[in-house]
Amino acid sequence: MDMEKIKNFAWVFCVVFFLLSCGKNQHDFDAAGAFEATEVTVSSEASGKILLLDVTEGREVIAGDRLGVVDTVQLYLTKLQLMENVSSVRSNRPDVDKQIASIREQIAKQKTERTRIENLLEAEAATQKQLDDAVSVLAVLESQLAALQSSLRNNVSSLDAQSSALEIRIAQVEDQLSKCVISSPVTGTVLAKYAEAGELSIPGKPLFKVADMKRLYLRAYLTLAQLKDIKLGRQVKVFADFGGNNRREYGGSVTWISEKSEFTPKSIRTKDDRENLVYAIKVAIENDGYVKIGMYGEVVF
Repeated sequence: MDMEKIKNFAWVFCVVFFLLSCGKNQHDFDAAGAFEATEVTVSSEASGKILLLDVTEGREVIAGDRLGVVDTVQLYLTKLQLMENVSSVRSNRPDVDKQIASIREQIAKQKTERTRIENLLEAEAATQKQLDDAVSVLAVLESQLAALQSSLRNNVSSLDAQSSALEIRIAQVEDQLSKCVISSPVTGTVLAKYAEAGELSIPGKPLFKVADMKRLYLRAYLTLAQLKDIKLGRQVKVFADFGGNNRREYGGSVTWISEKSEFTPKSIRTKDDRENLVYAIKVAIENDGYVKIGMYGEVVF
């Protein structure tokens, strides 16, 4: 068992011992615990030199606001090169209509010639061989047209595929460029800063930690007997303890109830043993700026 687990176990044990050894007649609260916030560690998504990281501990940040940037020069140059390649590929795309216009014109003339010979043959002014030759020439031209159209279609499809592949690559580079911009995913307060401008960044490197300090959660522990009267959404009173007799009251709402006990005796043989089980709950409050993470708090149902 590592030190962190030992500390957590000791904390739960102390809370259990305190709740079980002291009845409500002696204390004006039903559960106690410490305040915590939803903390988000913002990490780098790009490799390169950090050119700007405009965050300081304690600063309020807004979700989506640009707070820093990682060097984008190489990615931008790659994008420019890919765009030039796309232009080159598109310029080589054949104009099908223009390339088959000439042979279509030949076919049209040959059809006219065939019709003329057919008329002459009816007037006995031409021979069957002349008509057969005209029909044969027309068939050759139509075959050439079909082959040319097939070749051009294949050429166009190949160039379109190359263009699409380059456009996908450009989209990937644009996505990488967007990831060079450092921003906070949530609105909150910067709790810690782990990097500075000028340092090298790699994907996954922690840059800073932010938490929503306007909505805090009191993690408290209930005995099995108390749990039967608590459900999600229940409105309760929360008192933040500032030491001595200094307390501040807040309205709270139960947002989470653990499905597993935090402290379980090795063997449960009696009803008293079962009542020693405790379950963690979270009570949300709207913070007015006075309550801090880790501060002690109490809940009154």
